[in-house]
Amino acid sequence: MNRLSSSSWHDVRAAFREIWGYEDFRSPQGEIIRCLLARNDALIIMPTGGGKSICFQLPALLQTGLTLVVSPLVALMENQVQELHCKKLPAALLHSELSSIQRRQTLKALEEQKLRLLYLSPETLFSPPVWERLIKPEIDITAIILDEAHCLTQWGDTFRPAYRRLGAVRQALLKYKPVGTKISIAAFTATADPLAQETIQKVLGLQKPEIFRLNPYRSNLNPTVRIAWTPNGRKQQLLRFIKNRPKQAGLIYVRQRSSSEELAAWLEELGYSTAAYHAGLNAEGRRAIETSWLNDKIPFVICTSAFGMGVNKPNVRWVVHFHAPLMLSEYVQEIGRAGRDGKPSEALTLVSEPTGWLDPEDKQRQDFFELKMREQQIEAQQLVKKLPRQGEINSVMAKFPNSATALSLLHSNGQLEWLDPFNYRIAAEGKSQASTHIKASKQMHKYLFSRGCRWQSLLKGFGFGGESENWRCGHCDNCLKVRS
Repeated sequence: MNRLSSSSWHDVRAAFREIWGYEDFRSPQGEIIRCLLARNDALIIMPTGGGKSICFQLPALLQTGLTLVVSPLVALMENQVQELHCKKLPAALLHSELSSIQRRQTLKALEEQKLRLLYLSPETLFSPPVWERLIKPEIDITAIILDEAHCLTQWGDTFRPAYRRLGAVRQALLKYKPVGTKISIAAFTATADPLAQETIQKVLGLQKPEIFRLNPYRSNLNPTVRIAWTPNGRKQQLLRFIKNRPKQAGLIYVRQRSSSEELAAWLEELGYSTAAYHAGLNAEGRRAIETSWLNDKIPFVICTSAFGMGVNKPNVRWVVHFHAPLMLSEYVQEIGRAGRDGKPSEALTLVSEPTGWLDPEDKQRQDFFELKMREQQIEAQQLVKKLPRQGEINSVMAKFPNSATALSLLHSNGQLEWLDPFNYRIAAEGKSQASTHIKASKQMHKYLFSRGCRWQSLLKGFGFGGESENWRCGHCDNCLKVRS
């Protein structure tokens, strides 16, 4: 890696103090910033609240070109850009919810090279008005940052097919840039097990990346799993939990939109001020709920996994999973939204008893997930037989509506490769990945019904197996049972 001189590093630290007001970096912020300033590829696995945005914002501001930040959620982009604007820094965002005037202003600033950071979703990145400007030879692009990179590996209702095309972006851009241009790629995520890390590196085409892995253990976060013997028992356990924590900020996660609305309506009837949040709400409705929660006007939100990513609220005292997530990576992401201020916080998960005889809902959700994965694979295999060996994605989408997920699965299987972000080629016969995702969901089930230390299980699941077999966190429900 190119080393910065001591005088240059002094300037970096001085800029950090001037912009953010902190005296020095937290480990490994400094090392990551050095890496990105040297324009090296990187994979950064950093727990929520670890200060990851500074790691790519500071290098972007210190360099002369443009850094593209690909982010999955509008709320996440808006929060970060608003903070940068408050500091009068040259950043902007593009997404489908902007007015035409705002969009034109940002595209003009992009053309005039007045920006250092441009936040956008993968779908916006691939839209013609944006892509046609980015490929202009005079637009100097220094780096591509993929925030919340785990979205590359997660399948299900929140899956974004466009993520699988991001690995073709760098080479496609370089074709239009002056010889010798270097564009680095850095992927940031709070959770990635060893298999997910491998997938992220492969899909994005990272070149000899520096890897920064922070242990996700949080001594202030206390995970607990409780069995709910009946559907009504699950609701009563939730109610008791909430009653014991008046005026504390929290989040209640469910897996379906209908569940969020039903649960919110039930709690409102009981006199609680809350709201249902899911991807089916319009932009205005989502922003209103986020703002009310962030400003403590409502203490908790009933939400699907669509809520919380990148939302910065330090004083969240608890997270309840009314329904358990399907994967450990989702679980760690969601419980990580509690206790960012370092104070003790609770993470409660309610599960049906293992047989599912008294309450079959959890088992039904698991079976539905597995069935959906297999159906998607069948659709993908049917589609690949109808596709020309080489083609363009928009033509395929026009001929075969709703084929985006199938194309992404074919790419995941190794049956399709992207020649550039818009053109594909059918590759040698690959292998179905459905079993991989089903295996990951089985890992979650094993965690929920484990009698061992919760944190030890999580650390092993994310590749931090160096902890002693006898090590226990001492503050999860299973550790507390042993102590009592």
